[in-house]
Amino acid sequence: METKSSIYVTGGNEFIGSAIVNILKRDGYDNIINPGIEPDLHDKVSVDKFFAKNKPEYVFLTAGKSAGIIGNTKMPASLMMDNLIIACNVIDSAYRHGVKKLFYLASSCCYPKHCSQPMKESDLLTGILEPTSEPYAVAKIAGLKLAQSYKKQYGADFICGISANIFGPRDDFSIEDSHVIGALIRKIHDAKSRGLKEVMIWGTGKPRREFIYVDDLAGACICVMRNYSDIEPINLGYGEDISIHELALLIKKVIGFKGKIILDSSKPDGMPVKLLDSHKLKEMGWKPAWLFEKALAETYKGFLEKEI
Repeated sequence: METKSSIYVTGGNEFIGSAIVNILKRDGYDNIINPGIEPDLHDKVSVDKFFAKNKPEYVFLTAGKSAGIIGNTKMPASLMMDNLIIACNVIDSAYRHGVKKLFYLASSCCYPKHCSQPMKESDLLTGILEPTSEPYAVAKIAGLKLAQSYKKQYGADFICGISANIFGPRDDFSIEDSHVIGALIRKIHDAKSRGLKEVMIWGTGKPRREFIYVDDLAGACICVMRNYSDIEPINLGYGEDISIHELALLIKKVIGFKGKIILDSSKPDGMPVKLLDSHKLKEMGWKPAWLFEKALAETYKGFLEKEI
């Protein structure tokens, strides 16, 4: 991928896509297709016309709806359909219009619920999925397998990355649709603003999660696009995990909330542990640029800017 290559980032104005666009521009890539002219990715004809007209050489397929436990529970069909349709439309059009290389982003929820830790790429499809995220996970697995199948059948240079939990300033901070960091920032900030003495969070607080700051993920995606072409997916992780309770206490510190964190053990925990084995990525020379607490502070700053 040269700096003059034509590059299309799906969802280039959205959370993950905009971070990839910004890192590409910073690194001197100046032929990025304007995110403002993106087609309706749910409409096959619209996607096909877009590829025929713009002829991208490299595609980052990162668009698609996602949510936390609440959203996964309330709208499994919407999440599944959205990700299935986008993957089918973009991957097929990319192949038929001669895209040189495509990168598809999947999620760590694709791994089995009781997967050995850290999770290796070879662990995919070796056990049952976590029930609350199963429809979304099945859709992401289908997209991953579709990209692999185009590589097997047609020799297309389509590759797949599997990301740890992503967070950052442009994240969704609503209670209904956000992931854990966005939801905790919202809850703890609101508790501080209202002068409450405690805030209740879902679950036992014991599950451990690995988080990656969105700018670090963007750099990892670009690194993989430049250096990786194997048919097997590659993990994109920060390299450390943290318990949900520890995370809540850290966010409490960042926000400056003086009250207590109360755990509601009647609510679901999700997977017990999710930590990726990302040694392949690190062997390419990639490493995170952001310390976790500093990234949390930047994310909270983004939240406050959205609130104004």
